[in-house]
Amino acid sequence: MPPTPGFRAEVIDGNLIVSPVGTPEHSWSATLLSYALQPVVIERKWHAHLGGVNVCVDGPRDSLVPDFVLAPADCPRWGTLELRSSGLIMVTEIVSSGSTRVDSDDKPRVYATGGVPVMLLVDPIAAPPTVTVLSDPEDGTYQTVTRVQMGKPLRIPSPVDFDLDTSIFL
Repeated sequence: MPPTPGFRAEVIDGNLIVSPVGTPEHSWSATLLSYALQPVVIERKWHAHLGGVNVCVDGPRDSLVPDFVLAPADCPRWGTLELRSSGLIMVTEIVSSGSTRVDSDDKPRVYATGGVPVMLLVDPIAAPPTVTVLSDPEDGTYQTVTRVQMGKPLRIPSPVDFDLDTSIFL
């Protein structure tokens, strides 16, 4: 596919989804998450990727571009460009006005199907703004869902095992 400046192309359920890239505030939220998780990333020798790494979902081979990814240094790949979903530690999606349905409904199902252990959903446009952690994927569904109002602490479960101060997103 040719480059699409200003747009992100993803494949969900075999459908090509083209959406605008996020605002500077959107990418700043991913950067803040990266800063917060930096001690864990360094201690465990993981890799943190800010929006731009492609993820190939095991099974359907959908291709997604999360806003933030935690992966082991030796994460398996699909070809040379895409990380395989089953090797990831955590993905994060930051909701924007044009991505609410896809980020909140479609992507959790796709990531759970692909075996991603933890998904974080940062929703600054909800009223009130929220942060949700989804974990324990089974049969295309995350079995455990914990949502807090932005500003409250949130425990990110294993394999991350981290207490996130969600006030970083305010």
